[in-house]
Amino acid sequence: MDISEIRKLIKLVQSSDLTEIEVTEGDQSVRISRQSTHVTVAAPAAPIPMVAPVAAADTAAPAKTEQIEANIVKSPMVGTFYCASNPDTPAFVTVGAQVNKGDTLCIIEAMKLMNEIEAEYAGVVEKILAENASPVEYGQPLFVIRPA
Repeated sequence: MDISEIRKLIKLVQSSDLTEIEVTEGDQSVRISRQSTHVTVAAPAAPIPMVAPVAAADTAAPAKTEQIEANIVKSPMVGTFYCASNPDTPAFVTVGAQVNKGDTLCIIEAMKLMNEIEAEYAGVVEKILAENASPVEYGQPLFVIRPA
């Protein structure tokens, strides 16, 4: 995506009632949002690996910790989090589920559009950090995935 395309998107947001637009081409993504009278251009942040300490089971010995790496999947946009495609179907993933890179984890509804959020990592879903039908913010952690 070149700068002229980004400028066109900015003009589109400025000349319409849109307050936010996100465009993805291949592995590039641009998000433009309007806050009061100015336009902000932002790119999604790279996921940050989380390291969580785990206490040793033997309490008689000095406390030992081992590091477990986990990946955090964050919301790429502001919207409403849904764990299934509709209320009558099961959730895309549950805690303990094995996922592969590219598997659908959830849907985020933004501006009446349903956006499928895919796993960026293969592994096991350790935690689901958002409630169904709840609002989520850009960059908000949604899932913790432990590498398999």
